[in-house]
Amino acid sequence: MDVFIFSENFHDLWELFFSKTNGINGEDKMKKMIGFIVLLLAFLGVAFYFGEREISQSRQKTDTPTVGVLQLMSHPALDAIYDGIKDGLKDAGYEVGQDVKIDFQNAQGDQSNLKSMSEKFVNEKAAVTVGIATPAAQALANATMDIPIVLGAITDPVGAKLVANNRRPGGNITGVSDQAPLGAQLDLMQEILPKMKNLGIIYTSSDDSAATQAKMMATLAQKAGLTVKKYSVNSTNDITQVAAQMVQNVDAVFVPTDNTIASSMETLVAATNAQNIPVFPTVDTMVKQGGVATSGINQFKLGQETGKMVAAILQGKSEPATTPIHFEKTGQLIINKQQADKLGLKIPAPVMQKAQEKGKIIK
Repeated sequence: MDVFIFSENFHDLWELFFSKTNGINGEDKMKKMIGFIVLLLAFLGVAFYFGEREISQSRQKTDTPTVGVLQLMSHPALDAIYDGIKDGLKDAGYEVGQDVKIDFQNAQGDQSNLKSMSEKFVNEKAAVTVGIATPAAQALANATMDIPIVLGAITDPVGAKLVANNRRPGGNITGVSDQAPLGAQLDLMQEILPKMKNLGIIYTSSDDSAATQAKMMATLAQKAGLTVKKYSVNSTNDITQVAAQMVQNVDAVFVPTDNTIASSMETLVAATNAQNIPVFPTVDTMVKQGGVATSGINQFKLGQETGKMVAAILQGKSEPATTPIHFEKTGQLIINKQQADKLGLKIPAPVMQKAQEKGKIIK
């Protein structure tokens, strides 16, 4: 209710009072004056109440911090991170829509969208921003050096030139890495495929994080005596053709944390299934989409850690410059038994037991 309405009503009452008191004696006029004053005080009391309420509501809206979340594209892995962020905020005492506002923007893989959406967060003076996937985080970093940025699962923050040092970032950026435990992943592949000789690695050439993981896995595999064949794609349009060539030359396929491959995992699996070639991704959601197994990362858990970091910054408990990048030290063992059976693979009993006790089995 607007106080201005009361002022208009008061003006009408004032004119009405004087029109009605013309020609009456002094005593009656005094009684009417007292009545008018009582009415006036009542009006002022109501006006004060509604005015204070409007100010309180306005202040509450202003005091509710906005967290801008920029996601590169839609696919299960990145969606799980976003869900985890909201859960992490809730665990830290921030109910979305009540204690914190989330401005969620999905760039759908478009670089121009990343730029404009990042600038939107700056213009609306977001309290904290979050980048889900490396290109999203880089777009935020290009847009502001002042607003805190939390990395929502970025494989190589230093290599992506987002932070100077993982232990002490030094700027307005900190966050969570989705760097998978590649040594454990290679051990898992060799345990399931003891006769494996040729390992194929497929990744997106323009994805710095995926390229870094591909290089690291290639080095580890070569040291283990395997022949490594690397295949790169430029976009999802290349996957069918490249995969068809790859499956002719390898015994298994490793997929790093790669957003492009993840968004077309079904396409890759269709090609590898045709030749009974198992795929070993680093991400839990990609195992659900047709990978055989991983000793990798839980995207939802990474999102939870990201949300907790955002909450700590909102609460003034931490600053990006001095908050180390969070790395998961151990991977989660996930076996897709249904996919293994489809390919005629027998998962060793110790692996199955470990997955049953400490990981997850998809049947």
